Amino acid sequence: MADQYARPSDAAALSAVSPLRWEEPPEGPVIVLLDQRRLPAEEVELVCTDVPALVDAIQTLAVRGAPLLGVAGAYGVALAAVRGFDVEEAAEMLARARPTAVNLAYGVARVRDAHRAAVRKGGGDGRAAAAAALAEARAVHREDAEASARMAEHGVALLEELLPGGGYRILTHCNTGALVSGGQGTAFAVAGALHGAGRLRRLWVDETRPLLQGARLTAYEAARAGMAYTVLTDSAAGSLFAAGEVDAVLVGADRIAADGSVANKVGSYPLAVLARYHHIPFVVVAPSTTVDLGSEGGADIEVEQRPGHEVTEIPVPPQAAGAGTGAGVPVAPLGAQAYNPAFDITPPELMTAIVTENGVVSPVTKAGLAELCDRSRSGNGMMSI
Repeated sequence: MADQYARPSDAAALSAVSPLRWEEPPEGPVIVLLDQRRLPAEEVELVCTDVPALVDAIQTLAVRGAPLLGVAGAYGVALAAVRGFDVEEAAEMLARARPTAVNLAYGVARVRDAHRAAVRKGGGDGRAAAAAALAEARAVHREDAEASARMAEHGVALLEELLPGGGYRILTHCNTGALVSGGQGTAFAVAGALHGAGRLRRLWVDETRPLLQGARLTAYEAARAGMAYTVLTDSAAGSLFAAGEVDAVLVGADRIAADGSVANKVGSYPLAVLARYHHIPFVVVAPSTTVDLGSEGGADIEVEQRPGHEVTEIPVPPQAAGAGTGAGVPVAPLGAQAYNPAFDITPPELMTAIVTENGVVSPVTKAGLAELCDRSRSGNGMMSI
């Protein structure tokens, strides 16, 4: 069993949500995660001392969200380097942990490449290479926080252009706040900036079946921020549109193909269809690291298939089930098969805009997205693994 253990979180440290950090206790460096499986009932930290523990945390969604997975992957490679484990093997394990989230492979590749370069330059000096890996991981973390702030600025400016007047009623899906980012998030960061300016009238929060990331996590962050918010079942979104209660839809992304097709939490595509029919802006907010120019279109994006029990059972949180990740209460007949894709693909023609830290693409086109990515590559570059 990988070395991973939970501990109660420090309430003071969580005055601002901190989903991931690097620590160096006397017994050796660790990656500390806020265990998102236990939210909102408990704020418990998960301590990972090796890469298999981190991979397990990623696959079981203790840590999740495309930008934060990039940060987690970066620190995971650094952890292997600093603790003297096989860095190449660690990079491979981490990059495979969740195939759709391109940020994970991006963060892994950046730190792996920094480690390789330092090994070559230092003639095999392991300490210097480990230090270079950790420095690069910290850079990935810092850059993600900076990108979050810029996305919020661009997103607010876009909404003010599209919908002058303020008092916005925003519908969002899944969780896109500080729990998925080194900063304040992606789509949720835009809503947060509107709230801070007194211009958010209501945040509509899709519950996001089957794992309820909206009801559990977005509502948790909205409550902490003092937002006016309402949770709804995913299937109720259509009635909100029909009643004229939605001004814009803001979602994140796990991977954006070269043509602008977006893979995001399953349920995003139906919202885009509804938004188009009701003439409501549908806006994707994601850092440029989420863009994968190696994927030509949506058909090239591998969509992760999750276990069927997530659909056929109502999840019971770990704190209610005792040790482990929690049991489930069956809601379907024993042996029922379930279709459970983690993501769906929204084509570019259904989007109003894609907002990144480098600006806004609207309308969403292959040429526009490529131009935006050129600006990113002039900075820290885009890598593949």
